Amino acid sequence: MSTTLDTTVRRGGREARRAARAAPLPDNQQPVRAGMEGGRYKPLTEAEVLKIHNAALDVLEQIGMADAIPSGIEVMTKAGAVMNANGRLTFPRAVVEDALAKAARRFPLYAQDPRHDLHPWDKKVYFGTAGAAVHMVDPVTGDYRDSVTKDQYDISRIVDTLDHIHFYQRSVVCRDLPDPFEMDFNTCYAAVSGTTKHVGSSWVDPKHLEASLEMLHMIAGGEDKWRERPFVSQSNCFVVPPLKFAQDACRCLEVAVRGGMPVLLLSAGQAGATAPAALAGAIVQEVAECLAGLVYVNAIKPGAPAIFGTWCFVSDLRTGAMSGGSPEQALLSAASAQMAQFYDLTGGTASGMTDSKTPDAQAGYEKAYNHALVGNAGANMIYESAGMHASLLGFCLESLLIDNDIIGATQRTIKGIDVSDEHLSIETIRKTCLEGPGHYLGSEQTLQLMQTEYVYPMIGDRSNPKEWVEQGRPDSVARAQKKLKSIMNNHFPAHIPQHVDDAIRAKFPVRLEREFMRKG
Repeated sequence: MSTTLDTTVRRGGREARRAARAAPLPDNQQPVRAGMEGGRYKPLTEAEVLKIHNAALDVLEQIGMADAIPSGIEVMTKAGAVMNANGRLTFPRAVVEDALAKAARRFPLYAQDPRHDLHPWDKKVYFGTAGAAVHMVDPVTGDYRDSVTKDQYDISRIVDTLDHIHFYQRSVVCRDLPDPFEMDFNTCYAAVSGTTKHVGSSWVDPKHLEASLEMLHMIAGGEDKWRERPFVSQSNCFVVPPLKFAQDACRCLEVAVRGGMPVLLLSAGQAGATAPAALAGAIVQEVAECLAGLVYVNAIKPGAPAIFGTWCFVSDLRTGAMSGGSPEQALLSAASAQMAQFYDLTGGTASGMTDSKTPDAQAGYEKAYNHALVGNAGANMIYESAGMHASLLGFCLESLLIDNDIIGATQRTIKGIDVSDEHLSIETIRKTCLEGPGHYLGSEQTLQLMQTEYVYPMIGDRSNPKEWVEQGRPDSVARAQKKLKSIMNNHFPAHIPQHVDDAIRAKFPVRLEREFMRKG
């Protein structure tokens, strides 16, 4: 009787321990989490960073920017920029240095749910989506179809469930909406309806942004509440490289800054095409353009939140086509992180833009080495990091889940190795070798660290070959499809109250049918 009772007690104790290990950990005990500090990888020396900085200042002072709009010329010349006879605005060094002194630092990027607020400064790293893919990818057939508004919403609600994707920036173009206003408005609506994480979107006309801001005020509970916690940022391609302002984007930038919306100052020159083929020269141009954007923002409103968005893209010089998965891309994005750190600014850059058309081996290795280098360089905001294919032309839902695994693994490398006295493990080694079984499988330390120090894939397969065969030999796409089906059938966020959504739909042309936003 006592033996049976002892066995039952031991079994119950093991089951209790297993249950405890299976339970979700508090955020501060997770093996990886949003905002861990990178910075160990540095493709540029301190002297090289300074050379690039000085070269960028030379470019702004001697060459300047073309095509500024009248309102931009007015505020920037008041700040000290010089309008030249050739129509180019040039920026004396003192003007740039003054803007850097005024620039916002250490500003949060808020989410609708405060649990997902981002704190992107120093070398804290956050991964998210972005892009303007015009196609959705079928990973089995390889077929590409036009992206639509429902895809925008579906991507957003999938991101809402993924631990390692920390924010959602619009990822596809709503090609079912030919009217530019409806496209811009519904893009923002679908994004904020699908997730409580921070959202980024873009607009082509100031009036489109003004309408979207009105919607965001309604969701926030009033303009004052919105300005306290702006949970959407504007992705703004304010330049047409090389060194020209994009006029419509500049008009939108001015509305965003005055409307309390954080702005991603996005310069996306393509090395070998719209930026110098020399990697250092490409960085110089991107930095110069973003510094001009910083002058612009702070001339409108000193201290307005702006992200230093050096997105240095790459050309395949054999064809001129973009090569988003290249090693040169990884170097440029990692160097961009260093430049933002040099200025002590929140920096945003791109990583994960594979050239592969489907989630295959090429996609995996291109995304992995890009994320490893850029994440470990300490880039604050890493955009384009999940779901993208064909150098930003295609988006794949299954890849969103696979890439979540890649990002989780990358975050583990960012976290590094704990070399505290406890983790040096001398006492654990002594007990195991002198008193214990000669292995560490059941040791107290192993059980303690299996959740807090080790990352486990959601999609990746670690079964042995026999188990894999018994499961039907599923590949990563098949496993992702199974998980995706569960999310798509069950996760329908309802954080926007019904009466608020009713009011939005009564006032604006919402084209996302409610039937797509409800289970069943």
